[in-house]
Amino acid sequence: MLGINRKLANLEDKGSYIKVGLVGAGQMGRGMISQIESMKGMRVVITADLAINNVDNAYKNAGINESDINVTDDLKAAREAVLQDQVVATKDSKLVTALPEVDVVVDATGVPDIGAQIAWDSILNNKHIVMLNVEADVTVGPLLKKMADSSGVVYTGSAGDEPGAIMELYDFADAMGFEVVALGKGKNNPLNLESNPDVTAEEAKAKGSSPKMLASFQDGTKTMVEMNAVANATGFAPDQPGMHGFEGKVADLPGIFIEKEKGGKLNHRKVVDFVNGVAPGVFAIIASDKDEVNAEMKYLKMGDGPNYVLYRPYHLTSLETPLSIAKAYFDEEPTIAPHYGLRGETVAIAKKDLYEGDYLDGIGGYSVYGKLLKADEAKADKALPIGLVDRNIKLTKAVKQGDVITYDAVEQTKESTIWKLRALQDKS
Repeated sequence: MLGINRKLANLEDKGSYIKVGLVGAGQMGRGMISQIESMKGMRVVITADLAINNVDNAYKNAGINESDINVTDDLKAAREAVLQDQVVATKDSKLVTALPEVDVVVDATGVPDIGAQIAWDSILNNKHIVMLNVEADVTVGPLLKKMADSSGVVYTGSAGDEPGAIMELYDFADAMGFEVVALGKGKNNPLNLESNPDVTAEEAKAKGSSPKMLASFQDGTKTMVEMNAVANATGFAPDQPGMHGFEGKVADLPGIFIEKEKGGKLNHRKVVDFVNGVAPGVFAIIASDKDEVNAEMKYLKMGDGPNYVLYRPYHLTSLETPLSIAKAYFDEEPTIAPHYGLRGETVAIAKKDLYEGDYLDGIGGYSVYGKLLKADEAKADKALPIGLVDRNIKLTKAVKQGDVITYDAVEQTKESTIWKLRALQDKS
């Protein structure tokens, strides 16, 4: 079987290329456009963003001539531009999903409700969809995957995102017959459950990033959501609510991820977790019950067993997304998808004391953070998924700091796509 690079080169040699539609020209989207312009056999032919200057600058920074950038919200004009090997900048995300020439859509908005709508529209228009929106995926991904499967298109998370990088390690080990004991990632910063945009403002300004996004990393929500995606893809689960968040270096991992009665720190095997001290890498803890395999692993300097660690010290975020685009297009396979349905649930926890009549403000804000539970535990608690939280959610009763926010403690003041899809998913 040819590698992706050769498949792309062959496609270009035939005078063709994969036509990508992108929604979201923020940091992730801009990087992806430039990366794809360096590749063979692929191009981002249309990009949508409410700030049209973001799209224009993204294309120019990728080396595309201004004369080849067409700003339009008109379907006919967009089609003509793409057929002439030009690119389109638009404010209308529905133009991206409706454009017949687009083969694969990428959601890089980072907003759960918008991402759910983009995925829904892409599937209805028979297009493969790559999600750089893990928050939407862990909330309604199981339903979207079923829809995509029925429509004969691919629903997938992205290579380069930590869940995708972990899944590659899992697939590698599982294919060779190893037992996969645990899957995890490093956390870049100390856990601060009270982090908010005020706390992160100075650091975010220095890094040129969003204060809300940085807060979602610091308060642990992003880590919970990412490992939630891995749980849904593999059938693994958190060993305890919120996972452990162990401390350690790469060499420590095989000893940490052993059951407590055997000298380790786990209650169970087949768990997802995070570790402070190994960022920005991802890892899989593997084992074998075969003496010959263990002897060879020792010979290969993989350790003395019984556990071994596979560690990848980097993940290139949206720069690797083109690999998922190509895999969906050529092989009709996902990089990572919720094969096991909803195995985990990242639920909303009050970041401070909240009162009746308060409105929630979303991920990385001032009111909530996410905590990963097993899906059945979350269902029993009637816990509100973090992906359903936005500024249109009003509290109908007070919730104390650190408590789970439940469905019966909120009301939706404005209907949203992701709530509709979640209701469908819960009935299916």
